[in-house]
Parts: sequence; structure tokens; C-alpha cells
Amino acid sequence: MRGTRYLIVDVFCEERFKGNQLAVFLNAGSLEGETMQALAREMNFSESTFILENQPSARGWPVRIFTPQAEVPFAGHPTLGTSWVIANELLDEKPETLTLDLRAGAIPVRFASDSAGELIWMTQNSPEFQGGLDAAVVAEVLGLEVTDIDRRFPIEQVSTGLPFLIVPVVSLDAMRRARLHGEAYDRICELGHKAIFFFAAETVDASNNVHARMFADAFGVPEDPATGSANGCLAAWLVRHRYFGDASIDLTVEQGVEMGRASKLFLRASEKDSTFSIQVGGRVIPVADGRLR
Repeated sequence: MRGTRYLIVDVFCEERFKGNQLAVFLNAGSLEGETMQALAREMNFSESTFILENQPSARGWPVRIFTPQAEVPFAGHPTLGTSWVIANELLDEKPETLTLDLRAGAIPVRFASDSAGELIWMTQNSPEFQGGLDAAVVAEVLGLEVTDIDRRFPIEQVSTGLPFLIVPVVSLDAMRRARLHGEAYDRICELGHKAIFFFAAETVDASNNVHARMFADAFGVPEDPATGSANGCLAAWLVRHRYFGDASIDLTVEQGVEMGRASKLFLRASEKDSTFSIQVGGRVIPVADGRLR
């Protein structure tokens, strides 16, 4: 373990010290799972990742992802941040694409750019829609009134590798008032709803289309500043239920505003004949480079 190199990057951000923090450990294949979990707890970011080898296998670059409490099969900002580290630290030339081999399967990543700079895109797995909860139950969990929930649309758990309960909210004011209520949250955790992703179509920045927040205290993440996996689930939900009136979307989401870590996520998705295409994009900015003592 001594001498193991790691980098800290900010993901889904437009400037340094915004977005979601990520610690990426290189050449970590010799570390035991318990050690990886301890390091993730020590870093105390939403997730930390461990690149097991310095070269890819036939399935892609082998990577494990840990929250402070548990290993997870997939997560969005770790996928983009780890891909940035691989492209910039382990390869002589930056590729157009690469693939991460995660517990949830092979996740393709594409490097592109727009007028503001480099933009990294991941293609998420086909979504699974897993049922949901009553609006009154979820309102209690979030400390909101039932009228704060947009009951024109279903509250539904969606997974593209990691499940999230997608909750439509009627206003930015309600989004700001939301607080996780422990006993009510514990009850829905027992039903398998551990991560709550709620959103509204009213935003702080008028250039964005959606304002979102994510609570997942059961994973040691009371609130997450940017959740790529959840936004992929949201993208699938939006096109499935024609939330914006169409079977395709191309939009931006703001998250982390309430935490002082404003994030920006790019979503592209479409649905035709129950077949989904889901892409989530964002920027990565390096912050620190170190080694374990």
C-alpha cells in the first residue's frame, strides 16, 4: 500500500473546487477490498475508485468503486473522473474512446469538446424501471407537503446499474426546503429505496433545464453534489414519461447548488419502441496528486 499513487479530481464542474470530488487510486490491484473500503472512508468523498491494472483487459480497464460505506457496481462521476485519469496519466496519447470494466459491466466513454473545452461522455446501460412509492410517503421522507410533489408523473425507481428513486417536484422553493427525515427514510430503505433523486424544471441558472438533488444516507452520502448515474436514470425517466413532451432530450442539469459545489451535467437520451439510448456528459478538472505513506 505504501507509495500507492492517487489523484483528486473535480467532476461535472465548470471550475475548480465545484462539482463532485473523486479520489482515483492507480495500480491498485494488490490492495484488498477491505483496504479499498478503508481508503474510501478516509477520503470521505461520495466515491473513490481503484484502477486495478495499468492496462486494459479485453473487457476494458478494470475499476472498483467505493462509497464511504460500501462498494457499488456503478457510479457516474467516478466513471468520468477515472476515465480522465486513465487518458491523462496512463496513456501516451489521449484516445477518442475507452471502456471501463465495472461490476455493472462494460461502460463506454467518449472524449469530445465544445466551445467551453473538453467534454467527456459515458453511455449508460439500458434502464430498468422497478416500481415506486406513493407521493405522501416520499413527501414525508423529504419533509415536504404532498402538494410539493408533481403528481402528474409517477415516482419511480430506475436503475442503469445503480437504482435511484426518481421524484418530480413542482418548484425550486420546494427543492430548497427538502430535508431528509430519518425515521421515514429508514422505512423506505427497508423497501429497497436507498437513494432519492428529486428534481424540478425550475432552475437557479436560466441556462440550465433541470435543478436536482440526491440523498443517499444509507451509502454514507447524506447529499451528493453531482450524480452521473442518477442523472442517467433521470434521462431515461424523462423520455419514458415524455416529461418535456418528446421522446428525446438534450439538456443540462444543475446539482450541488445547495452544498456550495455547483455542478453541471449534460444529458442526451431517446426512447423508441422501448429501446433507450442514454448518455451523460461533463467536465473534469484535476486538483491534487499524491501518494500513500
